[in-house]
Amino acid sequence: MAIDAKTRLFGVFGDPVAHSLSPAMHNAAFGACRLNAVYLAFGLKDAQGAVQAMRTLGMGGASVTIPHKTDVMAYLDEVDLTAREIGAVNTLVNREGKLIGFNSDVAGAMRALEEKGTIAGKKVLMIGAGGAARAIGYGIRQRGGSLLITNRSEDKGNALAEDLGAAFSPLSDVDLGTVDILINATSVGMVPRTDAVPLSLDGLTSRTLVMDIVYNPLETALLSAARAKGCVTVDGTAMFVYQAVSQFELWTGLEAPVDLMRRTVLEALGRY
Repeated sequence: MAIDAKTRLFGVFGDPVAHSLSPAMHNAAFGACRLNAVYLAFGLKDAQGAVQAMRTLGMGGASVTIPHKTDVMAYLDEVDLTAREIGAVNTLVNREGKLIGFNSDVAGAMRALEEKGTIAGKKVLMIGAGGAARAIGYGIRQRGGSLLITNRSEDKGNALAEDLGAAFSPLSDVDLGTVDILINATSVGMVPRTDAVPLSLDGLTSRTLVMDIVYNPLETALLSAARAKGCVTVDGTAMFVYQAVSQFELWTGLEAPVDLMRRTVLEALGRY
């Protein structure tokens, strides 16, 4: 693809973003769809400045990551209902100069899970109380799952449970034998501490579907242990790719090349 004066600019706003796989994934998708567009990583510390830059440059859209997902909302023209209810935006869309915020983490996580099983009526244990956990928990409740939250910080875990209308359990009291779906929505197990697991897996049975949002490494210690027990697993690339698929489709109105986007991420991780 040749970059010229008509090339549309997209990107990711966050700090840090040097490690981001989003440029490789979205640029591959733009190329496959023959779009005159480019996606870059912008390491920005100021949410207001990021939005102003988007307006000034006439960017077509942007991804928003840590630490701006909440702060950026105050500077947008409109925020989608789902993103408002979650309290976080990870996708910006420029519609004829009007900047609108969305949250594609919900759609990404739910699509990743529902490829492997149903959510409605299932008991779901989620570990974590950060931004990703908030989005995933919102999606679980919307899909009719019975959500139980556990977290190292009980205050934060209780607060998120109250916000989502879910239950809370201290880590020490969790009974995995009663759980249909287990989700790690923390960074535990990520490079460089790849041997770490977010909780004891005593009691985990093969009937439990186990999902980890960590995608580096692709097979975390949690997923490896769950697989050894016979569990169906969902690795972190699934949510990462599907949330990006939603972003691409919001920006372009086109069907995203899902397989190519997944392959690009796996190749970047050196696992394909």
